[in-house]
Amino acid sequence: MVETVTRRRKDLDKKAGTADKKDSGRKVEDRKVLRGRYNPKLSDKDSSISHSMLAKLVIGAGAVIYLIYNKMQESEGFVRMAGVEEDIDIKRVQQFLCSPTYKREIQELNPPCVPTKCGRFLVDNLVSTAEAHALLDIAKKGLSKGGGAGGASILDLHSGALSYGENFINLYTSHPNLYTKHDFQVYSTVKDRVKRAVSEHFNIDDDQLYLTHPTFFSELTSLPAKTLHDEYWHDHIDKDTYPSFHYTSLLYLTMFRTPTLPSTILAYSI
Repeated sequence: MVETVTRRRKDLDKKAGTADKKDSGRKVEDRKVLRGRYNPKLSDKDSSISHSMLAKLVIGAGAVIYLIYNKMQESEGFVRMAGVEEDIDIKRVQQFLCSPTYKREIQELNPPCVPTKCGRFLVDNLVSTAEAHALLDIAKKGLSKGGGAGGASILDLHSGALSYGENFINLYTSHPNLYTKHDFQVYSTVKDRVKRAVSEHFNIDDDQLYLTHPTFFSELTSLPAKTLHDEYWHDHIDKDTYPSFHYTSLLYLTMFRTPTLPSTILAYSI
């Protein structure tokens, strides 16, 4: 009995040894198939261009594309501060160096009038919805009595100048009772608030900042231009057109695809 058991165990040991050899053989074959890590130097032997050279070409192409894109942006000559459908929660600021002529001029002013910086800022919600609608009604009321022959019309509340065809008329002469006392009160309230915002941003004395002439509403339509004044898209500098200006503020009474809603203020110094 003992011998029988021993023989069986030997047979089992032989079978186990055979299985171990087979397993080890498989492992050797697996190692041959998956032998070592990927080596780009070895794979470059049969290729026309090395991996390192290809990587350099990709990086170089990306740098060229980036430089071309920046150059195209600079050639457009403008920096977008906000999109037409954006809501501006906080004031956006763009600061730049004052022009030499402007800097010489402001240095001759009294210290409370000298701004500490040049640039522009953009802000929403400086004017309430009710005030914006009231200003829009004032503009529509006056512009309905005239209107330019081209796509641009203006109405100056201070002088009464109103676009009329290719010329101007005096609105206060042709329609002396068009506006009410309340209309002028709304205008004055908004004007003072804009003035305070400009004074605060540029760090000047609010009492030393005065509204200059002209101050006007402007309307743009899809009518083709008839005169040079209708071609609003040309570059211009307010300081050259109106030498008395030191700051310009624009209050937008319309929004993109919503022609009756307020309102954004853009103010800047030259």
